[in-house]
Amino acid sequence: MAKRFSIKQQTGFTTIAFACFFLLYLPIAVLVIYAFNESSSVSDWGGFSLRWFAAAWSNQQVVDASWRSLKIASSAAIIATIAATMAALATTRTRAYRGLTFKYAFINQPLMVPEIVTGVALLIFFAQIKISSGYTGLGYLIAAHTAFCIPFAYLPIRARLENMDLTLERAAADLYATPWKAFRRVTLPLLWPGIIAGLMLAFVISLDDVVITEFVKSGGQDTLPTYMLGQIRRGITPEVNAISTVFLLLSVVIVTLFFFMSRKRD
Repeated sequence: MAKRFSIKQQTGFTTIAFACFFLLYLPIAVLVIYAFNESSSVSDWGGFSLRWFAAAWSNQQVVDASWRSLKIASSAAIIATIAATMAALATTRTRAYRGLTFKYAFINQPLMVPEIVTGVALLIFFAQIKISSGYTGLGYLIAAHTAFCIPFAYLPIRARLENMDLTLERAAADLYATPWKAFRRVTLPLLWPGIIAGLMLAFVISLDDVVITEFVKSGGQDTLPTYMLGQIRRGITPEVNAISTVFLLLSVVIVTLFFFMSRKRD
């Protein structure tokens, strides 16, 4: 009887795996540790302190950029999730037909195109609108982030719909429920974990985005990631480490919630 192949049993697999995790997470661990450094140096340990967290909290530029990031990410995530839910329903609650695969590819197109290409395209497109309308508000950033986040929200919602049992929806139709009532009373409660997962994933993607934001934003519209990028160009301080640590914690919490929501089947 032939022995089943297992990559885990290959020589050196465990060592390589541990080395990859070590190289990946060690810089993040160092960043978090030095966020609590009393010294103003990012390399010399001067003792434990929350000094740089307090400095970041009292920095009005950081506060403004943080609120702006949350506003953009929240708006983009909500709009993207609504659009993704409608797209997922339209592409899963239908019979297979010619062109359906193209629609899948079209919806997921932002995932396949390099982000810098999307950023340049949005820059050119929005520049024409800014010139003709004179409007330079956050609407452009929200629209750009929404377009980029739709496929990220679409994937978990579509996966949830594909794994749902259609029996209950058909039973509701047999009991003379209208399509809207069947959706509201049957489909939506079952779909809710996927919607929440898509919303949180879209929120994290928008919150972390730098490339598209750099191309689309107007003067005075720095988000927290672009503000930190500007600070790093002028020299790294433990304040940047403190901001990064809070940013990392927020992302980990949201991604963890996304993981548990996407696993939920009730």
